Amino acid sequence: MQGLGFVGEVGEEDVRATADGAAERLAQVPAFDVSLGPAIVTPEALLLTVAPEDGVRAVRSAIREAVGEVWGEVPEAADGFRPHVSVAYSNADGPAGPVAAALGTVTSSVTARIASAELIVLNRDNRMYEWETSRSVPLGKDDR
Repeated sequence: MQGLGFVGEVGEEDVRATADGAAERLAQVPAFDVSLGPAIVTPEALLLTVAPEDGVRAVRSAIREAVGEVWGEVPEAADGFRPHVSVAYSNADGPAGPVAAALGTVTSSVTARIASAELIVLNRDNRMYEWETSRSVPLGKDDR
């Protein structure tokens, strides 16, 4: 949702300060529900759409504000962000048709409650995305 930088380029003090700033801001973003689906096949991934987008965008905005406060700038463009859930990534060329056909039979969506944001350390060293949670930050009051 929002990158900060390569592990070797981001000091632990900046990580802590960014996480602390994000926690303060995310405490003002109430927990929310999203609907996931339908699935979309792209050349590189299988994605679930997210609706409504407002809550996800508010989470990203809060995190971007925290990054900007610590770094003075945010290292990714604000524009072009599309809320989604990545289900699978492609690591080789192959036909998308069979995947799209199988997904065409799925007609339902699912609702998910978003009550926290995971701040993660992400790597792609083994031809796949792998991450570990650095900090789980709760969102604000859950009115449920």
